[in-house]
Amino acid sequence: MSTTVSDVLIQRIREQGVSRVFGYPGDGIGGFDGALGKADRAGDGMEYVRPTHEEICALMATAHAKFTGEVGVCIATSSPGAFHLLNGLYDAQMDNQPVVAIVGQQGLDALGSFVQQESNLERVFQDVACYVQTIVAPAQAQTVIDTAFRTARLRLQPAVVIIPHDVQSMDAAAPEMKLWDSRSSQAPASTRVRPPEDEIRKAADILNAGERVTFLVGAGARGATAQVLEAARLTGAGIVTALRGKDVIPADVPFHTQQVGLLGSLPSLHQMRRCDTLLILGSNYPYPQFLPEDGQARGIQVDLKPEQLGTRFPTELNLWGDVGATLDALLPMLRQKEDLSWQERIAEEWRGWEEEMAGQAALTFDTGANPRRITAALNERLPHDAIVTADAGTTADWYGHHVRLRAGMRGDLSGRLATMLAAMPYAVAAKFAFPDRPVFCTIGDGAFQMLGMNELITVKKYQHRWPNKQLVVLVQHNDDLSQVSWEMRTEDGNPMWPGSQDVESIDYAGYAELLGFTGIRIESDDEIDAALDRALANPGVTVLDAHVSRNVPPLPAHITREYAINTAKSLLKVDPHELGVVADSAKALVAEQVDRVRGALHLGRDGDERDD
Repeated sequence: MSTTVSDVLIQRIREQGVSRVFGYPGDGIGGFDGALGKADRAGDGMEYVRPTHEEICALMATAHAKFTGEVGVCIATSSPGAFHLLNGLYDAQMDNQPVVAIVGQQGLDALGSFVQQESNLERVFQDVACYVQTIVAPAQAQTVIDTAFRTARLRLQPAVVIIPHDVQSMDAAAPEMKLWDSRSSQAPASTRVRPPEDEIRKAADILNAGERVTFLVGAGARGATAQVLEAARLTGAGIVTALRGKDVIPADVPFHTQQVGLLGSLPSLHQMRRCDTLLILGSNYPYPQFLPEDGQARGIQVDLKPEQLGTRFPTELNLWGDVGATLDALLPMLRQKEDLSWQERIAEEWRGWEEEMAGQAALTFDTGANPRRITAALNERLPHDAIVTADAGTTADWYGHHVRLRAGMRGDLSGRLATMLAAMPYAVAAKFAFPDRPVFCTIGDGAFQMLGMNELITVKKYQHRWPNKQLVVLVQHNDDLSQVSWEMRTEDGNPMWPGSQDVESIDYAGYAELLGFTGIRIESDDEIDAALDRALANPGVTVLDAHVSRNVPPLPAHITREYAINTAKSLLKVDPHELGVVADSAKALVAEQVDRVRGALHLGRDGDERDD
């Protein structure tokens, strides 16, 4: 049997270190899929994971890249399947992940003739991908696939390779030593980029001069935890993590105050309001209103993405480089700070904040279980090797406020794209990446209906491959797209509108049981502990159907005048859940037990954000 273009591509992909791909078949990619099957029968293939939709393929490839540091690979057919990849590829683009998408296309002779399923795929993917190329000749194949992988790794972005159907089955041809033929390298380029020594010296001088130093640490600092902690020890710095950097710094570091902003803590906000030096490490934190004011703090940013340097805060020094390599060069230049009062004050304030979060989790509501309580109770039970995912709805608030990832744990979600669809695809991808570790998916009922319920079918299909089959899916069941409902109230002053916000209630525990999994219903706070204990004791798949209050407010650490006024406006417009919102918000505000909450909804100085 002759070697085809698809055979060569598969071999090159395997030689890039890829052992798993996420794909969905179709006739437009049929030749390539056939070659994957041939390689599998010969014992020389890759693990082919077929979820229930192409969008999930791309989200899982992105999650695979996040959890493993490898290039994620997704495969789809021509036009309809290719289009479905876009959301997941934008997730990779916005969160700086290397993903290679391989998509089919109609045959070469049909292009330009308006044939069925023909579309300009290069134009379609041009915005999302750092490299898009169609293979039109066999000798071109290895150069295109090698360039796609190399470019995705270096630019931390998705790349797309388009293969017309007839090209997929053409006889392979090696590039020759002649004009137009390129003989490409498979060797990956190093990303251990380090700025010049004189620039690193400038950074050291700024940090050594600072009296109140704060580090903002993002996912781009993953792998450099030890260096970040040593730099914090020397400079007496406090640490704030971006949401996707949550697992970079262990939660038990006393001066790590978790996140800042709407999903963050008050100690983190205080760090930003009071620091005189800010070091941003591998983060493109998107909310400048929560960063220091102009002229307040000297700023340094370290990032491998040069276009993201200096875009959120007027940094004094921008260092293009890998966080670990840069800190390795920086550490010998830092002086030990003798006065650690700044760091100690941060640690003391953090202890108080944790008490406040415990108070929020202890509240009871007449309209359902407390979603904070169940998240906090899950956090208390997380095993040392747990992997946690969340969607981008209110579960992200509870994840930020109550989940504390200790050393060895992992956690992630869709960051800048903030798609609520990602929680379940991420969880399943984590099970494939680490089949010996337990995975916990925290997801709202809206997101669960979108891409969660069907992915339980994928779990049923593949769970036999996982030595540790424990997967716990916590569904926050409140019959409401609650994050959007609260955004309507707090951002636009509009009441919750049932026409767009109500989620049809179904028996999620019963659905799990239909698939042969364990389903557990939680209908009150009194049932939370026993339900979680049962789920954690189950070695298989468990769906926790938690009936929680839709009116529990995702209170930011700092309530602005705009937040308060817009919420009041929405209630004056007859919000259908007005009484529940008022009652449950009042409970939450009183539970904070601090002077910063005054009145039913605290108002700060006119037009100002308060610092307390």
